[in-house]
Amino acid sequence: MPPTDSPIRIQAAVFDGADTISIENVDLAAPGPGEVRVKVAAAGVCHSDLHVTTRAWDVPAPVVLGHEGSGVVTAVGRGVDELEIGDHVVLSWVPGCGECRACRAERPAQCSLVASVVAPNGTLYDGTSRLSNERGLIHHYLGVSSYAQEVVVPRSGAIKVRKDAPLEDIAIVGCAIATGVGAVRNTAGVQPDSTVAVIGCGGVGLACVQGARLAGASRIVAVDVVTEKLDLARKLGATDTVDAGAVDDVVAALRDVVADGYDYIFDAIGKIATTEQAIAALGLGGAAVIVGLPPQGERASFDPLALAEADQRILGSNYGSAVPQRDIPQLVDEVMAGNLDLASMISGRRPLAEAAQALDDLAAGHALRQLLIPNA
Repeated sequence: MPPTDSPIRIQAAVFDGADTISIENVDLAAPGPGEVRVKVAAAGVCHSDLHVTTRAWDVPAPVVLGHEGSGVVTAVGRGVDELEIGDHVVLSWVPGCGECRACRAERPAQCSLVASVVAPNGTLYDGTSRLSNERGLIHHYLGVSSYAQEVVVPRSGAIKVRKDAPLEDIAIVGCAIATGVGAVRNTAGVQPDSTVAVIGCGGVGLACVQGARLAGASRIVAVDVVTEKLDLARKLGATDTVDAGAVDDVVAALRDVVADGYDYIFDAIGKIATTEQAIAALGLGGAAVIVGLPPQGERASFDPLALAEADQRILGSNYGSAVPQRDIPQLVDEVMAGNLDLASMISGRRPLAEAAQALDDLAAGHALRQLLIPNA
């Protein structure tokens, strides 16, 4: 192994900002102060990556994709004493600085350094990238870039977890599970015996279903257009399902199951139609939780008088309102206790070379959570 202050050459999936994802040799610089290097065991394929390649979201390019993953620490930078080589970690796409007002209030998903530097600039904290090749500088995606054999991330972006957990499977804890279960627990605070609907049964939606089951909801209605996803939702805790492709009116179909509307509805898709459906199907005092992220600039409409008169709420949920250092190890513990089923949510494992095809399959609705295995 080269000295920890030397760059290494890795393979990574690079999006050029226009049309092409290519597997390229990339130089990965050594971790700087407060940073760690991680050998990636698995990277989850998420709609947030797809939003980049379809240009629904504007990010700096060229960029190494991927924001969900797990791996093993291979090097630590100066000043890092809570992690050491060999630690198993889950990667977090909100590497909170720990010092801004939001971080001090235990709202790291609103970290000002992440919002002003890491996410918009495609860099790490200091405004520079650790990635480069013959193209020149290559950007990081959300401070992670897990579609790569190794990554350098801020220390807060690598969450130490127990070593007996299945390292590949727990890759999805860093986004899908933390976002979905967190939306139920942290954002909404779902109470026992509540009625819940989840619109969209991809990785995040299925995590919402599992979170609602663990919260003790009495009815959990899953909505999707893919029969196989609805069947899996039942396995993971849904009591009822609605095939949105087989009904004319999703709101009416939801009310056929729970006539007086729902206590909580989670929009795990983020389309304007699904957001409006979530609001329209609420019951008295209900909360619509927007978990799926729409393209930039989209606008939804609702009846504010009806919302006020029914004492309803619309809640935004970024990263499940999670505190990664607290929530991710706890979620991994719940996986090991048998309370959370990750294996059923993983629909395939693919080599890094198939990154583009994995995103195409996700866009076509053929896949749940696929894993890229960069070092296979």
